[in-house]
Amino acid sequence: MKSILFVDDESHVLDGLRRMLYPLRGEWRMTFATSGTEALRSLAAAPCDVIVTDMRMPGISGAELLAQVSQHYPHIVRIVLSGMCDREQSLASAVSAHQFLSKPCDPAVLKKVVDRAVGIQATLRNPALVNFISRLKSLPSIPAVYMELVQAARDPDVSAAELGAIVSKDLAMASKVLHLASSSLFGIRRPVLNPAEACVYLGIETIQALALSLGVFSQYRQTGQFSVEDLQTHSLRTANLAKVLATAEQFSKSAGEEAFLGGMLHDVGKLVLATNYPREYDHCIALAKDGDVPIVNAESDTFGITHADAGMYLLRLWGLPDTIVEAVALHHRPSGSKAYSPGALAMVHVANVLAREEENQPTLNFDMEYLSALGLDSRFARWRLLSRRIKEEAGP
Repeated sequence: MKSILFVDDESHVLDGLRRMLYPLRGEWRMTFATSGTEALRSLAAAPCDVIVTDMRMPGISGAELLAQVSQHYPHIVRIVLSGMCDREQSLASAVSAHQFLSKPCDPAVLKKVVDRAVGIQATLRNPALVNFISRLKSLPSIPAVYMELVQAARDPDVSAAELGAIVSKDLAMASKVLHLASSSLFGIRRPVLNPAEACVYLGIETIQALALSLGVFSQYRQTGQFSVEDLQTHSLRTANLAKVLATAEQFSKSAGEEAFLGGMLHDVGKLVLATNYPREYDHCIALAKDGDVPIVNAESDTFGITHADAGMYLLRLWGLPDTIVEAVALHHRPSGSKAYSPGALAMVHVANVLAREEENQPTLNFDMEYLSALGLDSRFARWRLLSRRIKEEAGP
């Protein structure tokens, strides 16, 4: 059973949670605390798997509580459940929280979030991954421009000009964003002349995803047989296709944006492997090419983990949402998810398989168990048609 600690200074809120979550008593062992101090005492006596806390509380606030939990109990999944959280507190919690949910929250949604987060956390304790992480020499840092964009976007009155000014701080990134925005990939029929225009045409979520991925890719150069440029091209193709597929399947706008970001980052773990162990990764590339097998097989044989595992660790370290972490961690085997629901994971998985087909790479297999469970196993002809159309419109 998962042990979950709920923290809120209003007793009627905790009583409501007890009633609402009563049907889950067979799966969750639930404890309730009315303050940050009481929560810390409870954790000292018996650490839990998940903590779900309000933000605005007297004494120790939710942000302060999560900061202490992060420091002393890093294995605990940290979730904010709040209906009265202002911008400053949101920023404070973003550093220490894995997920943010708004009150009132449907029990099914809360359960999916908890299951997904616990599954990711359990994978992070995989001995092979722990051993690999202990030997790493370097990791890419999260780009400052991305963090500025995330903070600015929390202001509902922020203008495109302000967002464009943030992108313009990094001239190389601004140039790349403009180049991509003006390409046929995004369907804009006229040149995009400045970052503010790009923010208007592409939307802040897409600009954030580009800033994050481009900022990470720019930290690396070609090493041996591994090509950062090829990786970036594949990632962008996968991201765009994942978003198009999400729209075609009538997923929500937020799910489409998550699919785009997940697509941009799904192979980021390859940067971690190739730059820390260039000689070994060249060996992986040779094994995959000579044996005509997916690179993940060679990575697993060589390192004991795959680029999906390394990417998951990196994105969790950065504090990205669990929907994105999951899409990266399981993009080859989504049936490993604890939360079967149509969203970013499904679309990144499908888009990656289709993109590899278009690139004439060793064939990856669709996860039929997962797609059938979601009722998506009859869509392959439609998806391939969309994939070919996008490739033709984008040109060589």
